[in-house]
Amino acid sequence: MKSSASTQETGSASERISKRIAAFGDWRGETLGRIRALIHEADPDVVEEWKWDNPVWSRDGILCTGEVYKTHVKMTFPKGASLEDPSGLFNSSLEGNARRAIDLRAGDEIDAPALTALLREAVALNASGGKAASSRR
Repeated sequence: MKSSASTQETGSASERISKRIAAFGDWRGETLGRIRALIHEADPDVVEEWKWDNPVWSRDGILCTGEVYKTHVKMTFPKGASLEDPSGLFNSSLEGNARRAIDLRAGDEIDAPALTALLREAVALNASGGKAASSRR
């Protein structure tokens, strides 16, 4: 697992992400841990970073962030509007011109095959040097 250290040295990005997952002793930590595993399953060469006090996964640019809130765990894809989403995973930030997000709440099941496909598409978009679409609905 590759990682990129943050400017605040309190461990590598991977260590900080592991600590964040462990800090939540409930469904939020489990959900973030599952998301992390699926990201690495989709592309083992993904780099883990720590930015904006949140986990960030990158490969030739940011793929997504993982934010934990009281009521949900959010995966934000900065170029999400440029990604096909035939399974309808995106359920937040739908009005934006570039980003899209997936909010997961307690009891939500992650559609692992659909999320893995979406992540692989994000990796391919970044690898191609593709820019986020100005608008996709």
